[in-house]
Amino acid sequence: MRMLKLLTIVVLICSACGCAGLNTTDQMALSGGAIGAAAGIGAAAIIGAPLLVGVAAGAAAGAVGGIVVDEVQRR
Repeated sequence: MRMLKLLTIVVLICSACGCAGLNTTDQMALSGGAIGAAAGIGAAAIIGAPLLVGVAAGAAAGAVGGIVVDEVQRR
């Protein structure tokens, strides 16, 4: 259990370091995906759906939404 916690921390730190050189579109897609994943898991938990499905659907919708918002803001 202790090894799993350590591995989780290392993965999170490495993931955060990989986001340093993103352009605006990538940042919007990433943040939209993260927000969508959080909303998807919350909605799945409330309605009793499988959590993995909620996370996947929310992340996909959020990423697409982030890209669309970025395109609209550019115009």
